[in-house]
Amino acid sequence: MTDSVQPYRVLARKYRPQNFAQLIGQDAMVQTLGNAIKRDRLAHAFLMTGVRGVGKTSTARLIAKALNCVGPDGQGGPTIDPCGVCEPCKAIAEGRHIDVIEMDAASNTGVDDVREIIEAVRYAAVSARYKVYIIDEVHMLTKNAFNALLKTLEEPPPHVKFLFATTEVNKVPVTVLSRCQRFDLRRIPAEKLAAHFAHVVHQEGVAAEPEAIALIAQAAEGSARDGLSILDQAIAHADMEGEARVTAAQVRDMLGLSDRGAVRRLFGHLLEGEPQQLLAAINEQHMLGVEPVALMRGLLEICHAITVAKAGRNDGDPMRSEEERAMLSDWADQMGFATLHRLWQLLVKGHDEVASAAMPIEACEMALLRVLHAATLPDPGELARLLKEGGIPTQTPAAAPPPADEPGLPLAQAPKAPGGQVPENFRALIELLWEKGKPHLAQQMHDYVGLIRYAPPELVIKPVQPLPAEFNRDTAAVLKSLTGMNWQVVTGDGPAEPSLLEQEQAAEAEARQAILDTPVVKAAMAAFPDAELLPIDEKDQWSATA
Repeated sequence: MTDSVQPYRVLARKYRPQNFAQLIGQDAMVQTLGNAIKRDRLAHAFLMTGVRGVGKTSTARLIAKALNCVGPDGQGGPTIDPCGVCEPCKAIAEGRHIDVIEMDAASNTGVDDVREIIEAVRYAAVSARYKVYIIDEVHMLTKNAFNALLKTLEEPPPHVKFLFATTEVNKVPVTVLSRCQRFDLRRIPAEKLAAHFAHVVHQEGVAAEPEAIALIAQAAEGSARDGLSILDQAIAHADMEGEARVTAAQVRDMLGLSDRGAVRRLFGHLLEGEPQQLLAAINEQHMLGVEPVALMRGLLEICHAITVAKAGRNDGDPMRSEEERAMLSDWADQMGFATLHRLWQLLVKGHDEVASAAMPIEACEMALLRVLHAATLPDPGELARLLKEGGIPTQTPAAAPPPADEPGLPLAQAPKAPGGQVPENFRALIELLWEKGKPHLAQQMHDYVGLIRYAPPELVIKPVQPLPAEFNRDTAAVLKSLTGMNWQVVTGDGPAEPSLLEQEQAAEAEARQAILDTPVVKAAMAAFPDAELLPIDEKDQWSATA
């Protein structure tokens, strides 16, 4: 004769809450439901929303219990503390109650599925006080299915209650939301999860280090189900010899987490600017099985801890040793907020790159080397200090424009000839051509002509590039029509000024070099080797960009 062996149940199912007292982290919702039951103000539809594993479906089942519990003596009414021993409570807990219908909207998405509910709600409950419909992942219903449910959801029979659960409440139509009493289930704090997991391991007769439990609680990210699944795996991962103790080292190895001390040393290498030690530490963690993303996350956590410590807030993390707290406090005293914020931005950018990189460890090394070298670059405040010590104004004042007859004058600043007056100089003559609708001739005179002599009505020029054979004759005719004078336009062989285009290019190069020679720009170029000086408009103004 063989003894019957009960099949193993995972911890997430074994320790599912059986009453509201066991539902952790949702005190506000429990109080609201308790008051509603006591005052007989129960809504006909409830919507539970929140991230995975915070108790949405468990809450729906507990509400079904609370509504249908009859007490040990069979005479009780709705209560926030269901007895758990009456037939309705036991049947609901085992998922076999005929009047508590649980439906997965992910596999029952259409109008036909909803039509079955609409037809069934007309009939009274068979044995329970209320007929309860629990629809999980309700956001998966189609638009037509939601529309078919609206009328019944708004005015259901008095013996029917709807309980909806969803992780994506934004996908639920507002017409449905307005017909439900909504509860937003919060992420469960890591401290409460750690206390719950400590109770579970005690009940299971397993020894576990407090640090190991805290690591699992942090890895759960507010989800009790995720945490219990990790704890289940950690218990199985524990060494079966001796006490079968769950240790922090085993949890780190199982989850690919980095040792906190190793991450602190890595952070120190970043601040001290030690590339060889930095790369060696990254490689050591990689060989130990630490994921590059987990390494970047650990550095982000340290940067955040330092920043909030500098702001005067104690993070209260029970996992931090006195040595770690002292180190974080020391870093907070040495670093300014500007440096910490810049470090955070660089690490966030590196984390995103590593998470999406085809070669994560290489991306991690490149990202941290970038952080290391950026730490040695001066920030804007340091540049401002260098600027102040040099006695140079923050902006170089624009040079006064030269007189109109100087060759370096831009076209836009030349005097203009009104009516039929003769332009005062060669530049004004070209401007007149632009104004009177002769752009092609003006462009040729500006770009391809060097001036030998300007003495109206005589114009002696020297082309810097070949011009049409009739250029001088056509130019004289145009000038006569504009000024009323008989112009003599001839080509000479004597020394000539550069063309206006060449003069402007030379002036631009001179202005650019003058900016590059200022101490502040020299300091910026030395700090940012890849920076360039680029024009920002058409008036020879410049801007440095990296």
